[in-house]
Amino acid sequence: MPPRQMRKGVDVMGRGRAKAKQTKVARELKYYSPSTDLSALERELHSPSAFDSLTKRVPDTVEPADDDEDGYEEYGQSASGKH
Repeated sequence: MPPRQMRKGVDVMGRGRAKAKQTKVARELKYYSPSTDLSALERELHSPSAFDSLTKRVPDTVEPADDDEDGYEEYGQSASGKH
């Protein structure tokens, strides 16, 4: 068996050991189920939100802007020499 590799005084894991450790961690995360306080969750879901008071009615239709008064007509006439 070859000698173990050391880097900064720490045993360097080979690919097989690293993969096994990753698999172990992944399995722990997959099956980890923290205890959930269901009554607190229910209170949070049924309580009024801070965003509820900020709702404003948006009009269904928006009045079209008056594009005739944008000033470009006068600019065009003065630039072309027509007045």
